[in-house]
Amino acid sequence: MYQKVIFFLLSFGLVLGVFGQDRLPYQDASLDTETRIQDLLKRMSLEEKVGQLSTLLGWDMYEKEGGKVSHSKALEQAVQERYIGSLWATLRADPWTQKTLVSGLDPELAAKATNAIQDFAVRQSRLGIPLILAEEAPHGHMAIGTTVFPTSIGQSSTWNPLLIEEMAKTIAKETRLQGGHIGYGPVLDLAREPRWSRVEETYGEDPYLNSQMGMAMVKGFQGESLQSGENIVSTLKHFAAYGVPEGGHNGSGMSVGQRELNQSYFPPFKAAVGVGALSVMTSYNSIDGVPSTANPYLFREMLRKQWGFNGFVVSDLGSISGLRGSHHVAATGEEAASLALRAGVDADLGGNGFDKNLVAAVQKGMVEESMLDEAVANVLRLKFDMGLFENPFVDPSRAKQEVRKLEHIQLARQVAKESITLLKNEGNLLPLSKSLRKVAVIGPNADNIYNQLGDYTAPQPESNVVTVLEGIQNKIGKENVEYVKGVAVRDTTQLDIDLAVAAAKRAEVVVMVLGGSSARDFTIEHEDTGAARVSQSNGGIISDMESGEGYDRMTLDLMGHQLKLLQAVQETGTPVVLVLIKGRPLLLNWAAENIPAMLDAWYPGQEGGNAIADVLFGDYNPAGRLPISVPVSVGQLPVYYNYKVPKKHDYVESGAEPLYAFGHGLSYTEFVYEDLQVAVGGDVENPTVSVTFQVQNRGEMGGDEVVQLYLRDLISSTVTPIKQLVRFERAYIPAGDQKTFTFELGKEEMQLLNMDMEWVVEPGEFDLMVGASSNDIRMSQIFEIK
Repeated sequence: MYQKVIFFLLSFGLVLGVFGQDRLPYQDASLDTETRIQDLLKRMSLEEKVGQLSTLLGWDMYEKEGGKVSHSKALEQAVQERYIGSLWATLRADPWTQKTLVSGLDPELAAKATNAIQDFAVRQSRLGIPLILAEEAPHGHMAIGTTVFPTSIGQSSTWNPLLIEEMAKTIAKETRLQGGHIGYGPVLDLAREPRWSRVEETYGEDPYLNSQMGMAMVKGFQGESLQSGENIVSTLKHFAAYGVPEGGHNGSGMSVGQRELNQSYFPPFKAAVGVGALSVMTSYNSIDGVPSTANPYLFREMLRKQWGFNGFVVSDLGSISGLRGSHHVAATGEEAASLALRAGVDADLGGNGFDKNLVAAVQKGMVEESMLDEAVANVLRLKFDMGLFENPFVDPSRAKQEVRKLEHIQLARQVAKESITLLKNEGNLLPLSKSLRKVAVIGPNADNIYNQLGDYTAPQPESNVVTVLEGIQNKIGKENVEYVKGVAVRDTTQLDIDLAVAAAKRAEVVVMVLGGSSARDFTIEHEDTGAARVSQSNGGIISDMESGEGYDRMTLDLMGHQLKLLQAVQETGTPVVLVLIKGRPLLLNWAAENIPAMLDAWYPGQEGGNAIADVLFGDYNPAGRLPISVPVSVGQLPVYYNYKVPKKHDYVESGAEPLYAFGHGLSYTEFVYEDLQVAVGGDVENPTVSVTFQVQNRGEMGGDEVVQLYLRDLISSTVTPIKQLVRFERAYIPAGDQKTFTFELGKEEMQLLNMDMEWVVEPGEFDLMVGASSNDIRMSQIFEIK
């Protein structure tokens, strides 16, 4: 109660102290937002306007001493000398920020810190403008003591947008309660290059699945009202075509035509903007020689003119300066700043790209002040619409009570369960019996909390995270489980293969937990952008990190001695279940041939251990589906399912098909598809196609099935995909029961960009395919649009 009184007095004191009795028009909440923006703009100096576009790194803006927090000298300087408008990652904790469980903030202290920051900003700035606080939030708020969900590639493996929307609501609430206003995410880049380090941050290789997941995140983040106190703005990343860099090198340029941009790379962003996304981030790469951050076609033409975007565009960290330092399209900082502003970039993440450079550019006539005013208005609009001028503070007691509460932990477990994909189950080895009395749990990812959380994760108390070892122990008791690490993910000096083999021989079954890691430690160096810098060992222990921003791969093999460990344990003859925890597809050829059962869990988050154990022991029937293809060799790349015709032919060494295709995933029960009915109506101007079919569960266990609809235009004036996902649905079907699925398709699913770059539906035949994956088509029917 005492904290709530203090919170009220703090808010009331702000109103009296800053605004006094006579409010200026921009301080009057009864006026419309545009009137308030124009009034405030007229009162701002050039330097104050430019300052509003600066988003500085936030973790140095507070000071912590024991259980108390306050604003820092760095904040005073930033507000009083640079007139900043925003902070980023204020509550972030990780090796880059050097914030630990000791030096960082728990949720209650985080809320107090953001209150202290806002209090100084509104009291000590000339115009009393509150700050926007942006936070990383792709699979949970990247702060200490929050709920950590599976990374995005795992989220999309659920094929359940409604569940992801519920997850996003939870992330938004935890972020807003601590004082954050923007969540960076979702990442809508198509992941068609698995060597790229950031695959884990994406929803996979397909534009339609990406669109559905992206819309779910935006709706969950932003909700019905940004003034709810529990919602945040969603920042879409990274515009555009960032996920297919040449050679897998993070941030490298790529060449792609306008047709492919519009048909594959733009749709997820367009869909997310269509449901109201209010922020978009530029990307580090260039497209056909034009850096994203200097590309007006992306932001002024597509985003604003064609899609009607009404939010603000923020640069990726340091990407404005990168126009000079990386891309070499600008000779000076002033040129770089003017290029970005002219392209439609409204905010400068990092704060060193605009700042004095943009002030000088305006003064020299390199860019019009009216264009600056437009960018400032786009930033201020969010502050007014969120109600920050009236209430910039949060209640620390709510943050303490409601961040990572029981319901959120249960949701994290549900998302993790639904994300787990059963790749193989030879002889129905799974599910395991709970009466087992000797289970060997082996591998570097079996009992390592940070290896299962993924990149963009803050340090968390060990008690907050359940590992696979602990999840199995929770099912059958510690006394029935023997654990041996065996090897490290990468380091080859840590070898306990003999101990692992001995444990396997004593066991009734072995659960091997292998894969990769995006876990940063304090020995890892970082680029100015925050990406991890790949470095070779200097004679010490090599970090497990082989994925995560900056850690691009040349091969996709299991690293270190993991395969050697797997082979040695398999040779014992004890049945082996392979559980994969990782951030990108890895080559699994030997395992697919020799290991009877395999689960893919990606990075499953804090409840990953319990979720994996639920699946292993049959308390949950797995129904995850791959959102990205698993190659046989890096020589196949790219190997995404919806490539353009003609059909690929085999190589000399091997076939062209992936090991596991997009949409693949097995179940503990058997689903049978039947009675496909397709009804066609309309014409090319307004085609309608109704699809109905039955799915029957003929097994002995209830479970979810993920039905998938694919479409192929058989004759088209421009080259189209071999097949394209157009609908899907995940639904529970009890054992012995059946369900009717009905879908409606229209112009959007059948249109293409013709030779004149016009969206049209062309008359002719289409092949409709219904199946359990992109290469497991159960029924098909050709229909005609006239």
